[in-house]
Amino acid sequence: MAFGLGLLRLSPADFWSMTPRELERAWSAFHPARPAVPTRGELDALMNLFPDKEMQ
Repeated sequence: MAFGLGLLRLSPADFWSMTPRELERAWSAFHPARPAVPTRGELDALMNLFPDKEMQ
């Protein structure tokens, strides 16, 4: 609500009439997309490079 009413300065009627998709598109204009999650192969490579060490 703070995003829609505060940052976007929408009226309550406009805010509550937005669809989730419209709200997400407005949000994405202010927050760039996150990088893609690593693939299983990339994760395996990282696990091989940085294996967990056993605690003693």
